[in-house]
Amino acid sequence: MRARALARFGVFAECLLVGVWIALASLPLVTLPAALAAGAAHLRRWTGEVEGGWREFVADLRSAVRRGWLVGLAVWAALALLGADLAIVRAGLPGGRFVGAVGVLAMLGLTVTVLRACTAWRPNASWRALLGAAARRTLGDPAGSLLVVCGLGVIAASAWFAAPLAAPALGVVVAATLAAERRARLS
Repeated sequence: MRARALARFGVFAECLLVGVWIALASLPLVTLPAALAAGAAHLRRWTGEVEGGWREFVADLRSAVRRGWLVGLAVWAALALLGADLAIVRAGLPGGRFVGAVGVLAMLGLTVTVLRACTAWRPNASWRALLGAAARRTLGDPAGSLLVVCGLGVIAASAWFAAPLAAPALGVVVAATLAAERRARLS
C-alpha cells in the first residue's frame, strides 16, 4: 500500500515538473501547443515506466514545433477575437452579453480541443488531422471535456492564489487531458 502511494505521489511530482518545463518552453508564446505536446509525450513515457527526461522532452519539443507554431499563432488569434467579444460586452452594446457568453464557451471548446490534440500528438503527426480528431472527441465525449475544463480550473485557481503556481499546474492539466483521452479509449 505504501509503495503504491509513493508511486502515485511520484506521478504527481512528475506532472508538476513537466508543468515547469512546459512553461519554460512556451515563453515564446507561439510554442505553447508544441510544449504541451512534448509534455504529454513525456508523461506518457513516464507513466509507461519508460526512461525519459529533459533531453527527450527537448527532442519532442523540436519535432512538435516544426508545424505546431502555426497552431500557437491561431490560438493567440482566437484569444484576440475573444478579447474583442469581451470589449463588446464591456461597451454595453445590445446583445453583448450573449456574444460574450458564446465567445467564452467557444474559447473553452477550442482550448479543450487544442489540449486533446496536444496529448494525441506523436512525432511526424499532422496537426490538422490531430485537431480534427480532437474536435470530434471534444464534442463526442462531454464528460472527458468537462474533466479537462476542471483541470483548467486548477490552473486558474492556482494563478489566482499565487501566480508562480500556474506553471507547475500546467502539468496537472496535461495529466487531466491524458486521463480524459485514456478514459475515452477505454469506454
